[in-house]
Formats: sequence, structure tokens, C-alpha cells
Amino acid sequence: MTDHRTILHIDANAFFASVEQSANPELRGKPIAVVGGHGRTVITTSSYEARAKGVKTGMAIWEAKRTCPELLIVVGDNKKYQYTSTKMNEIFRDYTPEVEAFSIDESWLDVTHSLSIFGSAENIAYIIKARIKYQFDITVSIGIAPNKLLAKLASDMQKPDGLTIIEPDNVSRTLEHMLIKELCGIGKKMQRHLNMMSIYTCGELGRCEETRLTKKFGIIGKRLKEMGQGIDHSPVVRFGKEDDVKSVGHSMTLERDIDDPAEIRRFLLQLSEMVGSRARRYNVSGKTIHLYVRYADFFSSWGKQTTLKNYINLSDEIFRAALSILNTVDLEQPVRLLGISLSNLKHQAEQLPLFEDERKKLFATQAMDSINDRFGRMSVTYGTLLPGKEKAGSHVIPPSWRPDGVKNIDVQ
Repeated sequence: MTDHRTILHIDANAFFASVEQSANPELRGKPIAVVGGHGRTVITTSSYEARAKGVKTGMAIWEAKRTCPELLIVVGDNKKYQYTSTKMNEIFRDYTPEVEAFSIDESWLDVTHSLSIFGSAENIAYIIKARIKYQFDITVSIGIAPNKLLAKLASDMQKPDGLTIIEPDNVSRTLEHMLIKELCGIGKKMQRHLNMMSIYTCGELGRCEETRLTKKFGIIGKRLKEMGQGIDHSPVVRFGKEDDVKSVGHSMTLERDIDDPAEIRRFLLQLSEMVGSRARRYNVSGKTIHLYVRYADFFSSWGKQTTLKNYINLSDEIFRAALSILNTVDLEQPVRLLGISLSNLKHQAEQLPLFEDERKKLFATQAMDSINDRFGRMSVTYGTLLPGKEKAGSHVIPPSWRPDGVKNIDVQ
């Protein structure tokens, strides 16, 4: 294998739904689905009782209700999920400092150097499962393997509340007939391309000639072959040691489709403030603004970007750049989702602007950030956001969420 490591991947089972059932005893044992907000939206996750009746993530509510008429719809409470995730990761750090959050409900732990203290990886896994069950009344599935790729694969093999160990000597046997779609990093598009090459299983992928893969996929061909063989050299990256963030962004699914230009501008301003406040908190600025729009039919979308001459992180400057992109497009349908990201980043030292008007704007922005950090997002905001600011959109926690740092998106 790659090296002598022992990695755990911990995956909270039906996390949002499990947290809701733990918080509300009346929901326990019942089919529930968590959604991102009131009104029209899609299923964020569902309980195992609902999954058994055919309810799946990404279904529209009407479709889920048709599949399971007794389904209970619960509006997600992101504060609860963020709190639970953060506390779970604190538990993980009791057993190793090498903890990497993959998403709000998944983390990797490198326990290689902890085995002499706790006896075995299996023992650590059982202790963690018991502590999480006792403290939060939710279950987790844990995979133990020699690397991150295989540990994640193992955690998916027995759900819910599973514990699966892939020993180094059993890697080839485990992967031989495993479908390639089970590997983290191989999505539907990649799966289709590999299937067209008559590659369906990990065993077939691992035996494929590297030159054939690189001819088709370029430099990632080597990585694909290694994945098929169960090879993964990537380290578990602990909190605070991550690579510099490449972008700061946020998106929101609107509670209703909108085509009123004034409403669209208001949502763009809110997104610009969310992105700008996070960029300022972590002292980064960027030159490239990317605007993403998804239409009402759910399937049609577009994204465009512009690169500015100067680095920015003030919300109104981000807003103006996003608006300039929007003004180049004739919207074909009402809008369902909007997203803004700031990229081409650099860390910057604080420096007062030369001109007085710019200094006043900076001081006002800093004061607003300070108040919102203390009392909650949008405690102070732009006047144009005040009408209906509490009903701005469906704030679903994105996959890029992390317990700390610039990826910690404070969604309500």
C-alpha cells in the first residue's frame, strides 16, 4: 500500500434529519424530510424511515409527498447543525490532532500516532460512536483503512451506524468488483466516460493502462489508475493547516421564482454582503467576480465572470461588479437560484485609503461588520435589504462548509 497509516472516516447518518429527530422526540421513528426554507424547495436530506419509502435528497417536496404521503416536512435549523458538527469535531480531537472536516457531517481522522494510547483504531471508533450517541443521540458510520480514499469508501459500506475495516491486505479483494461510482471523486460525468471505455469496476480501473487513461483524461489519468488500485497519498489536513482558500462565495435558492429586476438586485446585494463580510473577516480581497444564475425550470443555468483592475472586498463593490455581469444578459426565465463568488484572491495588510470619502466608507463597513459579528448577521444592513430581509432565501449549508476559517458560512 501507500504508507503505514491508519485513517478513520466518520460520517453522521442522515445528519440534518437525525439532529431534528434528536431535538424533537415527536419526530423520532417517523419519516421526515429536511428542507432549506419555507415555501418551494427541494429535499436537503431525509430520515432513514423516509428513505425506506423512496424519499431521496434532491426531490421536490411535491414529489416526495407523492412518494410518501405521511412525510413530515421540517425546515432546517442550520445553527443546530453547525453547533453539533463543531462539537463532534471537538470530540474527534480528543483522540488525535489530525482531524480534517470534509463537510458538515463528515471528517477524516489520522490516528496512526494514537494507537499506542488507545489500543486500536477499532477501539477509538467504538468510543467515538458511543460518545456521539450519548451526547447527541445520533449515530455515525465509521470506516477504517490505510488512507482517506479507502476510509471514506469503508464508511459508506454499512449504514446506518456501521463500522467497516479495510485491512491493507484486503484492498485488492475489496475493490475488485466494486463499482467505480463508489469511489469519492468519481462523479456521474466521469463514470460515463469510464463506462464508455468499458471500465465499470475499480478492479478494471486499476488494471487499465495508464497511457490509455492519460490520453483520455490528461494528467488526472495517473490519479484515476491509483484510485482503482486503492492508492491515496493525500494527508489528513488538520484545522488551520489547509491550503490558502481559492475563493469566497455563497449562493441561495430563492423561496419563489423571481423576474422583477429590483428584487433580483436586492438578492444580489444580500449575497454580496455575505461574501464581502467573510472576505473582510479573513482579510482577503479578490479581483474576479463570478455570477451564477439558475432558472425556474431547475435545469437551465449560466455563469459568467469579470476580472477587475483592483482587488476588492467591500460589499458594494462586489455588488456593482455582479450587477455589471447581470446587465450583459437577457434573463430567459424567472430566477430560482443566485450565487456570487470572489476569487483571484490575495491576503492584504490593513491600510487606510488615501481619500477621506473612502476612509469613511471603510470605517462604516468595519462598524457594520463588528455589530453583525456580535449580534448576528444582518443585525445592521443596507436599507434596501430591510423589506423582507428575513425571507431572503433558502440558506442550505453548502458542501464546502467547514467548522472554522473562511469556509465557515454563517447561514441562518
